[in-house]
Amino acid sequence: MKNKTVAIIQARMGSSRLPNKMLLYLHGYPICEWVYKRVKMSKKIDQIIFALPDTEDNYVLARYLESIGADVFRGSENNLVDRYYRAAKLTSANEIIRICADNPLICASEIDRLIDFYREDKCDYAYNHIPKGNKYPDGLGAEICSMDLLKIINKNAIITDHKEHLFNYIWSHSKEYSIKTFNPFKEISYPELKLDIDTMDDYRCLLEKKYRIDMNAVEIICMKNGEI
Repeated sequence: MKNKTVAIIQARMGSSRLPNKMLLYLHGYPICEWVYKRVKMSKKIDQIIFALPDTEDNYVLARYLESIGADVFRGSENNLVDRYYRAAKLTSANEIIRICADNPLICASEIDRLIDFYREDKCDYAYNHIPKGNKYPDGLGAEICSMDLLKIINKNAIITDHKEHLFNYIWSHSKEYSIKTFNPFKEISYPELKLDIDTMDDYRCLLEKKYRIDMNAVEIICMKNGEI
């Protein structure tokens, strides 16, 4: 039976450092739409769903996402693990891709490489979204685990730190699980680069460059480095 691979994108309006950033416009589209359209380019993801907090301030974000055709699940604001697990259960997924909507330049090619790596190496959890043990820039990739592992995390995430971050439980029990990552191609091996958006300075940096929503990973790195 073919695996069903579902990307769950966590997003929210209530950022203390950059409020309402999901609907800030970047070269013609809100940040949330950049993420959605770029993840949709994946050849290996079967379904995409946004997991939003069920708070009043996220109502406008939910309505916008639905207006562009995105599936939306709304759940606990503070228990991210529960929100992810409940969203995943609705999809009958076998493989769960965690994507953060703070990454407008996320690349489908690097998500697909992550999926291939995870399947070939048969680990419990794999990642390429941050330069930790690899040479990936911050913001091009994602994280992946099985639905079975997500179920275990949901059952055992009791303390606040484990509830607020999807994979903190795994990292806290790293000796019990196989955690792996890998290096990107040489052309995009720039671990010093930060491509996500957390602050107004990050937003300004993205506005200063003429990024296009259909850019590939190499083009993004060249643009960031001022080569194009």
